[in-house]
Amino acid sequence: REDPVAESAWLQEIAERHGLPNAVVGWADFARADIAEVLAGHAQYPLLRSIRQKPVSMADPQWRQGYALLARHGFHYDLQAPWSQLGEAAALARDFPDTLIILNHTGLPTDRDEAALAVWRTAIEEFAAEPNTALKISGLGRAGQPWTAAANRRVVLDAIEVFGAGRAMFASNWPVDSLAADSLDTIFDGFQEIVADLGQAERRRLFRDNAVEIYRINL
Repeated sequence: REDPVAESAWLQEIAERHGLPNAVVGWADFARADIAEVLAGHAQYPLLRSIRQKPVSMADPQWRQGYALLARHGFHYDLQAPWSQLGEAAALARDFPDTLIILNHTGLPTDRDEAALAVWRTAIEEFAAEPNTALKISGLGRAGQPWTAAANRRVVLDAIEVFGAGRAMFASNWPVDSLAADSLDTIFDGFQEIVADLGQAERRRLFRDNAVEIYRINL
């Protein structure tokens, strides 16, 4: 946290040596006094596409001043926040329409009873109503419960219905999801099973094309 740019430098060096990774999401605290220098430091590295941070408040004026600098470098914002913060996130998207916000971990729908899922869906609908938003379908594992297609089908299909196949993408939360799944294949085979009835073009967008476009990945 003291020197987040060092991580980006390290990842760029690995990519130049081995050919991967092919895109990088860096970290920064938008409220820190030297955020302009930190973002400029990240921007030195060609693979940087986005900045990820878990915000305390997206309405804080100092935080927003730092956030406003993302557009200067063409960075996206990878947002990890629970669904309860998505009203703030929608307002942020409206106020900064030139910055794409990519919601990570599906808005963290940890409670799966009917009432909780209804509230979660309403929250992601409010966020998805802003055109400069997208979604990573990930982080669905729950400690102590096995990752299965049946357990996650409702969340996955609701998320795709809300965002459309053009603004959603499957993603990994590995190795954290090893608390719920015995392998990464278990998760992605589950995703394949859940969307088996979708068309080939939609599946391709969810598993590949959206990520390639959003993160400008050269394959």
